[in-house]
Amino acid sequence: MTAVTQTMPAAPLRKTPKGTFDLVFRNASFLAALFVLVLLAGIMLSMVIGGWPAFREFGFGFITSSVWDTQNDQYGAWPAIVGTLSTALIALVIGVPLSLGIAVYLTQLAPPWFKQPVATAIELLAAVPSIIYGMWGLFVFVPLFAAYVQVPLSNIVEGLPLVGTVLYSRSPSGLGIFTAGIILAFMIIPFIASITRDMLEQIPSVLRESAYGIGATTWEVVRHVLVPQAGVSIIGAVMLGLGRALGETMAVTFVVGNANRLSASILDPGSTIASRIANEFNEALGLQLNALIALGCILFFVTFVVLVIARILVSRVKSY
Repeated sequence: MTAVTQTMPAAPLRKTPKGTFDLVFRNASFLAALFVLVLLAGIMLSMVIGGWPAFREFGFGFITSSVWDTQNDQYGAWPAIVGTLSTALIALVIGVPLSLGIAVYLTQLAPPWFKQPVATAIELLAAVPSIIYGMWGLFVFVPLFAAYVQVPLSNIVEGLPLVGTVLYSRSPSGLGIFTAGIILAFMIIPFIASITRDMLEQIPSVLRESAYGIGATTWEVVRHVLVPQAGVSIIGAVMLGLGRALGETMAVTFVVGNANRLSASILDPGSTIASRIANEFNEALGLQLNALIALGCILFFVTFVVLVIARILVSRVKSY
């Protein structure tokens, strides 16, 4: 009996990567990653050095004090910190639900002829410069808001406990913390909506079709299929919007009122860290300049804490 032998075809030879180019690519990638860390450390160091005289002069009181007196060189960051966090929070409260609603409508409910024009309009809104939002807010939105919201609302809530304190405007000019939060909401909606829509569209259609196949409604598909699948990306989009809201300068400077005081009403004028720096930095000297740089250092720290919280939330969602 003759044994039949079969020779297998030889596998194609794999090209050996050239050592020189591989080494260059590895080192270039490492330097690019290292550059980010060096740049971050340089910015942080320069902010700390520039603001150190203010921290040394006022100590922890620089953060808790509400005084901003350029004549007597007395500075406190508390009103600007509260204004920054308040406007960003108002922007998130208004912007996040609208953004998620837009993304869900465009991916699940909108007819094809309507989906693309709206998606294009959202992307165009994301490209509008912030100063345009500020000018539109000052010349168009602020007069309308003062006439149709602030004045009637102040007349209604005047004298009421708590509500009358938070929503009563002593100078209903349209400028204020709440107005700045609304403008910021308009600015972050395109970013959050675009990223969320892209993530929802990348979810395999078999998942939603399976849910529909067992009798799930559209709301149940969104709640139990789409949101858990895109949860990490949605949190990342919200954190991106929050980062822009915290650091936005020009648009807020136009509409926040730039008042160096802390008011209990969200309809009264106020200031943010970015708006105060933009208003005073060019003319600041001595301790005032150090105080403004210290404000920038605080904003840098707040943004860093927000990013850390975002990473923690993302890791919890991944583990879930």
